[in-house]
Amino acid sequence: MLFAQRAVAQLPYRNPALPVERRVHDLLGRMTVEDKFWQLFMIPGGREDSTADYSHGIFGLQNRSALNARSDAQLQNALQHYFVDSTRLGIPIIPFEEAVHGVMRRGATVYPAAIALAATFDSELVRRAATAMGREARTRGIRQVLSPVVNLATDVRWGRVEETYGEDPLLASVMARAFVGGLEHQGVITTPKHFVANVGEGGRDSYPIDVSTRSLEELYFPPFRAAIIDAGARSVMTAYNSVDGRPASQNRDLLHGILRTDWKFKGFVISDESAVGGAVVLHHTEPNTSAAAKDAMEAGLDVVFESEYRQHLAYLAAFRNGSIASKAIDSAVARVLRAKFELGLFDHPYVDPDSAASLEDNAEARAVARDAARESIVLLQNRATLLPLAGSVSSVAIIGSDAAEARFGGYTLDSVRGVSIVDALRARLGDRVHYSAGPGRLTADHEVVPAEYLDSLRGEYFDNITMSGAPRVTRSDENIDFHWTFNPPSRRLQTGWYSVRWSGQMRAPAAGVHRLGVEGSDGYRLYIDGKLLIDNWRKQSSRTTLVPIELSPGATHNFRLEFFESAGNARVRLVWDTMSPRVAQQRIDSAVALARRSDVAVIVAGIEEGEFRDRSSLALPGKQEDLILEVAGTGKPVVVVLVGGSAITMSRWIDKVGAVLMAWYPGVEAGSAIADILLGDVNPSGRLPITFPISEGQLPLRYNHKPTGRGDDYVDLTGEPLFPFGYGLSYTSFEYSGLRIEPGTIGPHGRAQITFHVRNAGTRPGDEVPQLYDRPVVSPLSQPVMALKAFGRVHLAPGEERDVSFVLSGKDLRILDEHMHWTSLNGTTTVLVGASSNDIRLRGEIGTRAQ
Repeated sequence: MLFAQRAVAQLPYRNPALPVERRVHDLLGRMTVEDKFWQLFMIPGGREDSTADYSHGIFGLQNRSALNARSDAQLQNALQHYFVDSTRLGIPIIPFEEAVHGVMRRGATVYPAAIALAATFDSELVRRAATAMGREARTRGIRQVLSPVVNLATDVRWGRVEETYGEDPLLASVMARAFVGGLEHQGVITTPKHFVANVGEGGRDSYPIDVSTRSLEELYFPPFRAAIIDAGARSVMTAYNSVDGRPASQNRDLLHGILRTDWKFKGFVISDESAVGGAVVLHHTEPNTSAAAKDAMEAGLDVVFESEYRQHLAYLAAFRNGSIASKAIDSAVARVLRAKFELGLFDHPYVDPDSAASLEDNAEARAVARDAARESIVLLQNRATLLPLAGSVSSVAIIGSDAAEARFGGYTLDSVRGVSIVDALRARLGDRVHYSAGPGRLTADHEVVPAEYLDSLRGEYFDNITMSGAPRVTRSDENIDFHWTFNPPSRRLQTGWYSVRWSGQMRAPAAGVHRLGVEGSDGYRLYIDGKLLIDNWRKQSSRTTLVPIELSPGATHNFRLEFFESAGNARVRLVWDTMSPRVAQQRIDSAVALARRSDVAVIVAGIEEGEFRDRSSLALPGKQEDLILEVAGTGKPVVVVLVGGSAITMSRWIDKVGAVLMAWYPGVEAGSAIADILLGDVNPSGRLPITFPISEGQLPLRYNHKPTGRGDDYVDLTGEPLFPFGYGLSYTSFEYSGLRIEPGTIGPHGRAQITFHVRNAGTRPGDEVPQLYDRPVVSPLSQPVMALKAFGRVHLAPGEERDVSFVLSGKDLRILDEHMHWTSLNGTTTVLVGASSNDIRLRGEIGTRAQ
């Protein structure tokens, strides 16, 4: 091997003095089909699997097994040593990781969630955070991050709103430029995702996207253009869903047409994890994985991202049998190799573990995270100027599990201790702070029967829906808690066409059982000691059926559960009642008692969401709303701090409390930043990057919708939001005046300066976030009722007044005409300046010329 490596070292592609393109060409000419395939395949993990053969290399790996930054760097070095020294061509890998709001590795800094970063309306701060993330990533040897998420949060029921920069294409574009620029400048490849949209009807993740080409151009493409064309992102990730009927990973119009042809994208395109095979098992547009791989590669996909090593077999077969056009393969491999050469991986594949260790729990990075958290927090309500809390307050009740948990949100590891609100306030106020956990976020009235209470559980699986004949599969199951989506219970059964009979013994716990039942898809019967307890042998919906029963503590009973599925997406769980409702009320009572003994109550309440965790209800889950109402009923002043990454409805309780803060997921310095706001050391200045509805029935609800043909209201509710896009209060007040637009008319290449005065009319220093919107007075095609065109931050001392200027170009005022061309109009555009999309303070007009 030593002789072989010396020979390899003398080859042209190993010569750093040669141009990158010559090195790519030389290496590509030396590669076998297997070598090429492995440069187009990426998976999570490392080399722990002794059966895995990486002798031909691999595109990259995502290995999170290291416990800290130093060991992470050492691990990446070891992996690179293997691929450089022990594979035929010595091609280094691209270690990759998630970094939506911080590198997803142990010991790495966790910044506020992406939606919180957007709420800062401060692109320079986002760039600082991204630059710090880039330093941490590179010192650990990570050279690609699977971020940012630049999809628009078009429906706040979507569980992934927290990963986005909100609902507005301009705001998302500005934040994408800052984020991508910061990381790419550090030599880390960014991967904007998910091309081109990832939330469908009902706010459901990865639902089909059936929008017009116009909508794609006007709304969905701009953030990707900003990330790719303006900021130089070198990779793109496709979406799971279909777009206009074609899965995104096989969508030639998007990958070849838009990215390669229209946008001249030179980087590489990767699939989302397991998305290529999704065309087979979910979209049903491909007969098998090999065909899916062929169509994806020829459509413009470069790299297949899969979930595990063994998944490579079906893809490799498509390479070996010659079904994929060799030109498509070579072009994809060349793009990957070019990136690896440009990253310097062939010449400098290793990193310094000491440098990585020096950035772990880094004070400078934590300071940036704290600044970002402070600027992201939105003051939604402040009746009777309850906030900031008076220094003379003698007793503060802090209530809610989120006050102690310091949750980070999605795409993080619980390896860095975040500062909790309880700890931060106790550090400031000492024994004046008293804590009660309250009922928690979720209060279930039933739970899955644990395996420890089930004996001799036998599952008989039939290949029909009537349990006829002999079972196709018989096995021992641990308990009954199954969710079969695109796969059947066994490879020997068909998806959506089977029945199951479970039988065994159930032992009642010490507390006994008072209700027993089944949760999941219709089509089930439950028997206890041979007697039919539940008969729901029909297909209609999905539900939970619990019936009264008395099972004495420790007693053993025979049971049988029968289930059938004839349509797919099955769920079935054997459940019984729990003590949760009674315990929850006891915890509420305890919190109420604490509030009565205190001067003020701060309730910290949170939501549950995330990838594939969309919400049908936007209310606070569990018993948290009951908690707020009962604490408010004491008559004590109440502050509610909301933790979450999306909108929350508040109709039941908002009029009962004094102040409301939207804290998002504020990152590692969460508690410190929230304490700074609550105690008045920092004046809140965050602004909403999404619209908060009054009710789910108003959704989707975005500020920049196009005009209706009638009206916006419902028979039982207004069409207006609870809190509009761009909204946020301050501990001071700001006045706007003196709008000037110079010149008054511009052409396609002209520029106009929009200038106005902002004055701090209050008694505290603070940041105002002026926002500039526009709408054409007359347009040949319907345009949004208003659209954000510029925004900024201005810090003002009490009584201070300052000119604020924005520049509007002819390009900013174009519309997409009926021929799908961006066109300047001969006409007039209304210019709107204000503190939110619904709080317009100044109004003017600017003329536009087509020539």
